[in-house]
Amino acid sequence: MTSPRQHEAAEPLADLPDYGDVCAAASRIAPHATRTPVQQSSALDARCHAKLFFKCENFQRTGAFKFRGACNAVFTLDDATAARGVATHSSGNHAAALALAARLRGISCHVAMPSNAAAVKQAAVAGYGAAVRLCEPTLEAREATLSDIVEEVGATVVHPYDDRQVIAGQGTTAKELIEQAGRLDIVLTPIGGGGLTAGSALAVKALLPEARMVAVEPAGADDAFRSFRAGKRLPSTAPRTIADGLLTSVGERNFALMQRLVDDVVTVSEDAIVAAMRLLWERMKLVVEPSAAVPLAALLEGGLSTPAVTAKPRIGIVLSGGNVDLDRLPW
Repeated sequence: MTSPRQHEAAEPLADLPDYGDVCAAASRIAPHATRTPVQQSSALDARCHAKLFFKCENFQRTGAFKFRGACNAVFTLDDATAARGVATHSSGNHAAALALAARLRGISCHVAMPSNAAAVKQAAVAGYGAAVRLCEPTLEAREATLSDIVEEVGATVVHPYDDRQVIAGQGTTAKELIEQAGRLDIVLTPIGGGGLTAGSALAVKALLPEARMVAVEPAGADDAFRSFRAGKRLPSTAPRTIADGLLTSVGERNFALMQRLVDDVVTVSEDAIVAAMRLLWERMKLVVEPSAAVPLAALLEGGLSTPAVTAKPRIGIVLSGGNVDLDRLPW
């Protein structure tokens, strides 16, 4: 069995994306991605003693920021490579994002999905035009199924986060946020695999070099927190959190960029995540998934140090997605 051919896998790890790649991605995906709104809430400003700017990626196509990176990766491929299609293994947002991006390019998409993935997610991915192949719900089975797909059809694997073009695409989120909100003292992103954080850090440090870039993750899935402090990747072994989009351990490229550009990584409790998710619903009428509520949870819990430059710091918060299962709400 051959190994999956990773998108740009031959590049050395040192060849990381830069802000120029983020700008190129912004132009490349502009005809396809939604320029999502930035919303504010005076009630939450008062609660957090700050001026908050929420970048609403829950309104992005496929319901999450993931479409940005997938779209950039798909439209970066040369015609000959694209003609063979793209493939990935995923149980959630990346699968849907890649399927839609491939449909827009007019190429095939193949997804290995674990058999225990929510039926609504399986239907969504198939609805965007992907060929879904179910497998056992283990990483080994997912990778083996993906290898089989690549061997059969020759598709290029687009990794959900540890990929130069995916990272650059995710960086357009923070680029837009800054263009819309203006000066910010802090930018907060949730972190799982690290694509959103790494890409956003590229934009933040290029446009607002004095701003603090902070990643937030659940205490029950704290590999980025531990890795950041240890100076080396320490993958999770048995992460447990309601924020299922943040169970993945941070990728190699992502961590390398974090070490250069991220100012801090903080963790939050499960109770704070639920409280933040509910508060966004009640106060702002925004339906977000648990992963998206993690940055606000850091402010509610008081675990984030704010700069002393102003009594009321301007804080940008990326609400990463809105694909919540309404039949399994946490309250």
